Amino acid sequence: MKVVITGAGGQLGTDLIAAMQGWDVVALARDQMDVADREQVLQAVTTVEPDAIVHAGAWTAVDACESDPDRAFRSNALGSRHVAEAARLVGAHVLYVSTDYVFDGTATTPYTEWDEPNPQSVYARSKLAGEHEVLAQLPAAAVVRTGWVCGVHGNNLVKTILRLASEHERLTFVNDQQECPTFTEDLAGMIRRLVVSRLPGVFHVTNQGPTTPFEFARSVLAASGQDPERVSPVTTAELRRPAPRPAYAVLDNAALRLQGIPLLEHWSVPLERTVKELTS
Repeated sequence: MKVVITGAGGQLGTDLIAAMQGWDVVALARDQMDVADREQVLQAVTTVEPDAIVHAGAWTAVDACESDPDRAFRSNALGSRHVAEAARLVGAHVLYVSTDYVFDGTATTPYTEWDEPNPQSVYARSKLAGEHEVLAQLPAAAVVRTGWVCGVHGNNLVKTILRLASEHERLTFVNDQQECPTFTEDLAGMIRRLVVSRLPGVFHVTNQGPTTPFEFARSVLAASGQDPERVSPVTTAELRRPAPRPAYAVLDNAALRLQGIPLLEHWSVPLERTVKELTS
């Protein structure tokens, strides 16, 4: 199996490379192939002629996207158009990594793959546009929506919590946003499975169990042997961040479950492993 990974320099990309060990993997970070540059994408993909492309490259700075929508859509929407076009030319299967932020967060039960997206931020709209671009050219492509991605590599909330705990006695985290944390090692393994199966359509892939950043931060401190009582709750409104976040972005992994594919384990299990590796 020959696979191209876009965004290979990111935290998910690093674990995707590891998950696909034994395959012929061409890992392309942004400085090697900018998906927003059509000529770069076409040249790279038609030269490699992969069997599959895992399109994980994206501009994921949610707040920064609000002030630069052109960059967000150039990277996340137009970039996905370029990847899909190149894949179509060589007959490659595409798996596109999207986000739980495509939903508006007004639901009270987990979102399934068949619920109607209603993105509220520039970042979310650009990622949903990427979904549309890929599926318009490649109806048999796969879209994996995930969220709250954490792991050993790159920047993520686990690392932020551990860093802040080393610098401050008291920490505050939002307690009115719910998501399912997703650990990159687990996510990468599921992506490998979906690439092998070439199953088409939209899939929600997260570790199991909704939580809030406040509860998650307390769990990180507990896993690292620190006092979770150091963490206090704060509301989203008090933070005054530029981009709106869905208050409830819990994904039901319904398409996996209905296909009989085992779901990822509860987030508390990979959290223990991740904290141990980061603090050892």
